[in-house]
Amino acid sequence: MHKIVLEHVNHNYKEKETLYDFSYSFEKGKTTCLLGPSGCGKTTVLRLIAGLEKPSKGEVIINGTVVSNGDGVIILPHQRKTGFVFQDLALWPHFTVYENIAFGLKEKKTRNINGEVDDLLNLFGISDKVHKYPHELSGGQKQMVAIARSLALKPEILLMDEPLANIDTALKENILQHLKGIQQQKQFTMLYVTHDQREAIKMGDKIVVMNAGKIEIAGTKEEIINSSSEFVNSFLLT
Repeated sequence: MHKIVLEHVNHNYKEKETLYDFSYSFEKGKTTCLLGPSGCGKTTVLRLIAGLEKPSKGEVIINGTVVSNGDGVIILPHQRKTGFVFQDLALWPHFTVYENIAFGLKEKKTRNINGEVDDLLNLFGISDKVHKYPHELSGGQKQMVAIARSLALKPEILLMDEPLANIDTALKENILQHLKGIQQQKQFTMLYVTHDQREAIKMGDKIVVMNAGKIEIAGTKEEIINSSSEFVNSFLLT
């Protein structure tokens, strides 16, 4: 069964159409990369799934349940079992690494918060940064904390909006490899937004190439690379 389905979804922002008749089924337990230039609607897809936006037409379906449609949001964001890593990371500057990761666990009144946080710190190799504040971390370390914070609540779906956009190439490769390994180990569904085809090819089990609010082409990395689409060949794979 597909974990997430968007059926004939349109979305308006300030009277401008940002998605047009968008339909796609995202596979459970896999990584799907949304690839395309700025303004093509990639982030809007994530925000619709998270419940931060609602479609003007069509339906968003998670686990067989319609969570939002043209009439409004039916299932609230905190009830959707999603984690969201924003492009700006949105770490709380006055919280330590521990406090950032533990925040959601405290809200849920998790019993073994220390153990849960320790496991994530070890998983991401940042145990020695537990008492540091965000301004004391490198860019890559901040990325790890943001991802760990999202995974702390054990989401079924992890939504990532260009989280590595400002990271240098060598460090980005390490983080991508680490993240891919964690996703395969934990088997959560991940949607990863990027404008970098190298990231998409490295991360995606499937790649959805978007152009001006529509799907240009979707498939495996081999299918995308071998596509005859003029848009793909002229813009994304040059």
